[in-house]
Amino acid sequence: MIHVGENSWNLRVYITDLQIEKNIRVKGEIHVGGVMLKLADYDSPKDWSDHALWWPARNMWLTRTKSTLDQVGVNADAYLHFTPMHKMLRVQMPDLRYIDASVDFSITTFSSVVQLCKSLGISHPEELSFSRPLEHAHLKANYVDLQKKKLIYNNDNHTNAEVERNRTPTNFYSKSFGGSNGSLEITRYNEPGHEITMPTAQLNTTPGSQHDSSFSNGKNHHHHMNDTFEDLTNSPRFPTPEAKSRLLQPKSLLERARLNVGWLDSSLSLMEQGVREFDNLLLRFKYYCFFDLNPKTDATRINQLYEQAKWTILNEEIDCTEEESLMFAALHFQVNLQNSFGNGMNTSNQFDEADDIDAALSELEISLKGQSSEHESNITYIPELKDYLKLLKPKKFTLKQYKRYWVVYKDLRLFLYKIKGDQDANLPPVSDVNLRGCEVTPEVNLMHQKYAIKLEVPADTPNGTNQEIWIRCDHEDQYVKWMAACRLASKGRSLADSAYQTEINNIKQFLLLQKPVEPANVPVDESNIEPSEYFSKRLIKKLRSKAVYRMLEAHGNVKHLTTLDAKLNYIKAWQSLPEYGVSLFLIKMNGSKKEELLGIANNRIMRIDLNSGDHLKTWRYSNMKAWNVNWEIKAMMVQFQEESIVFSCLSADCKIIHEFIGGYIFMSMRSKDNNQNLNEELFHKLTSGWC
Repeated sequence: MIHVGENSWNLRVYITDLQIEKNIRVKGEIHVGGVMLKLADYDSPKDWSDHALWWPARNMWLTRTKSTLDQVGVNADAYLHFTPMHKMLRVQMPDLRYIDASVDFSITTFSSVVQLCKSLGISHPEELSFSRPLEHAHLKANYVDLQKKKLIYNNDNHTNAEVERNRTPTNFYSKSFGGSNGSLEITRYNEPGHEITMPTAQLNTTPGSQHDSSFSNGKNHHHHMNDTFEDLTNSPRFPTPEAKSRLLQPKSLLERARLNVGWLDSSLSLMEQGVREFDNLLLRFKYYCFFDLNPKTDATRINQLYEQAKWTILNEEIDCTEEESLMFAALHFQVNLQNSFGNGMNTSNQFDEADDIDAALSELEISLKGQSSEHESNITYIPELKDYLKLLKPKKFTLKQYKRYWVVYKDLRLFLYKIKGDQDANLPPVSDVNLRGCEVTPEVNLMHQKYAIKLEVPADTPNGTNQEIWIRCDHEDQYVKWMAACRLASKGRSLADSAYQTEINNIKQFLLLQKPVEPANVPVDESNIEPSEYFSKRLIKKLRSKAVYRMLEAHGNVKHLTTLDAKLNYIKAWQSLPEYGVSLFLIKMNGSKKEELLGIANNRIMRIDLNSGDHLKTWRYSNMKAWNVNWEIKAMMVQFQEESIVFSCLSADCKIIHEFIGGYIFMSMRSKDNNQNLNEELFHKLTSGWC
């Protein structure tokens, strides 16, 4: 430590652009901006406005230029870097292509993604995030083991430094969410039984605004990217050899859960998480609730979403039946076919069809209003669905046998009668099942004309597991009506909901796309089609030489679609899969030695059996009161109306689970007004884990 004069010292600063070290005389009361002024060489034509001070030892940016060195803790032992805030990052897009982009490393990762998506023309950037590229070894070990083997960057020290300078040590932070009115309350727990209400943090939501303007004399520090990128509305047909070699294909539910270890912390900057210039990161859709997919304005977003869905199917990150896989392959083939003919987006037809859709929706709205008016005189009218169905309630170690009942669905409940006459005679049902919040899984085989619905119904008691019920329908029309009713029931919506007919139409369309027809007359040589481009390895092994012919059969249903329509149908079919939108994590419940899976979706949390994949318990966000983090023991606590659950996460940092829950709640609070500004402050309140 070298003192120069009273209360002053030499501060060592490394200027990264010039690759030189500079010693400047400072005092504790000098502002950070003053230090930057001393460092900037104004005789040089270089623009220093994008530069800031980085403190490697503390893993933190000194971006508050009005703070003094004493206030930020800088002393004579400190060694700082004077470096650009915007740095080049190698980003892999959802379509697996790589782009080099200038990204702000000094703001939160959330804000960096927002800025990048704006430059790429991707709307609703809150749905995406950065993830670290994973290797095959990451699927073979849990998070703690990966840290020991140094296969993934350890952020604990950096995170603790960030927490320590922003808040005093605590045990739990709780975010209470009112499901009815969307109210949010943040509470800090210091000691058991003592709650301290914390003031709401004031965050500026303008990108780059956290940097004070004193250093640049009123100029905006944010560097606007002038990079020109390739057309992202259409993607290369084949990934590069590098990208293909890095594709991961999980072989089990456990390996699928370990895929989520790579997500970055949205509330910390890239530099704070060990990301450096020219590093590789993946840009992916993280939250599976896509707001307002508009074919007129969202061509880039639709294409990238289609590509992510496509690779999810091909890499078997989600289960598909054989018929569903053939449908996806046919849509994929149609996209390639249209692109090879040079039809591109076919924008003129696209807009005409979009207008037709708008007109059809208007007609549907009018018809629904007309239907509702028929019952205005009878406010007690409750729609019913009734028919003879075969039901099964499987139990362990017993043979599965369906039994025929007269089934009445009314007001979210199934009433089972032995015969139709029992209902007519007002006799009590033999069974009564509440379907509110149930899990619904289709079990359909079109080739063998089998139509079944698997229901996992919430137990009557808080600690009970889901009850499993199977429904077998006699034909497709019956299946479509009952499947639509069950799906609405899972969301707490009855047959009176106007979405019932829409759900029926969606299911019909999904089935129609899977029905084989005569192969379309297309100018292609079947022998030149590579099955591995359209099918997963498992399905190629199963279908063998018949794979291409079966795909061309399915293609007959989609041969009329434009490129954009084929992509939208692919996304829509992807969203109809039973496992769609469920992010898995390996956990241990408090007091249990058994490893289980936790599934997080856009409206619920699920406890899942690790071996069978059965849903043991489902909790809806609408019944959630609060979600808390214990940073010391890395545990999550989620409070619901009836019970609370506490668990530790084995496959990833618990912060990732916390961010998924808060992120989905944020997505549900988005307004229908497309002109609204993105509320970054609210996002961080819900996801950061601290105030």
